[in-house]
Amino acid sequence: MTFAATVLTLYPEMFPGPLGLSLAGKALAEGRWALETVQIRDFATDRHRSVDDTPAGGGAGMVMRADVLAAALDSVADERPILAMTPRGRPLTQARVRELAAGPGVTILCGRFEGIDERLFEARPVEPVSIGDYVLSGGEVAAIVLLDACIRLLPGVMGAASSGEDESFETGLLEYPHYTRPRNWEGRTIPEVLRSGDHAKIEAWRRAMAESDTRLRRPDLWERHEGARVSLPLARGAKRRSDEP
Repeated sequence: MTFAATVLTLYPEMFPGPLGLSLAGKALAEGRWALETVQIRDFATDRHRSVDDTPAGGGAGMVMRADVLAAALDSVADERPILAMTPRGRPLTQARVRELAAGPGVTILCGRFEGIDERLFEARPVEPVSIGDYVLSGGEVAAIVLLDACIRLLPGVMGAASSGEDESFETGLLEYPHYTRPRNWEGRTIPEVLRSGDHAKIEAWRRAMAESDTRLRRPDLWERHEGARVSLPLARGAKRRSDEP
């Protein structure tokens, strides 16, 4: 099964962009995934090919029209998840990326202007997705980010299947720090434990560093990780010790 991506956008020329290079580009050439772009303006009904209008209630900017977007989505409707890249969406997580990468592909709607008429989300099964707490000029860059995250997980893209197992977010923690040659650089040396050859000690060091960096840099992740670790035994039906309250 080939992972198929359809991107609905006002700027089809932005694709494949970076996705045509490196691992994603090689995978595209090999047919491990497929890309199609749809020009949203092709579904406008007036002579000006309008895809937006002034916001109801007043305000700055323009809003993408639900009727035009719905027509564009209906032209490619299938069993794939439909995602809309918008800062009002749910945060994209590695877990959601894995779910998407394991499926048949995605249809992605790239938002522009002030946003999308809310009625589109009421009338079509569109999942709003955000890649972070900031605002871009449009959803195209966000779509590229989402697709890159999915494509690298497809079978054969990264080479060894274990390449992504220890990466940030896979276990709820940030990844441990990395080192390579030269051994000494500007007075800084590779930690001795990494040159010890003792795999148990190396694994323990990496785990400790991942936990330390997560506590320091992403306290929100650490809090969720600790909460999940504490609740997991009870979630599995484990009994409390007799001396616990």
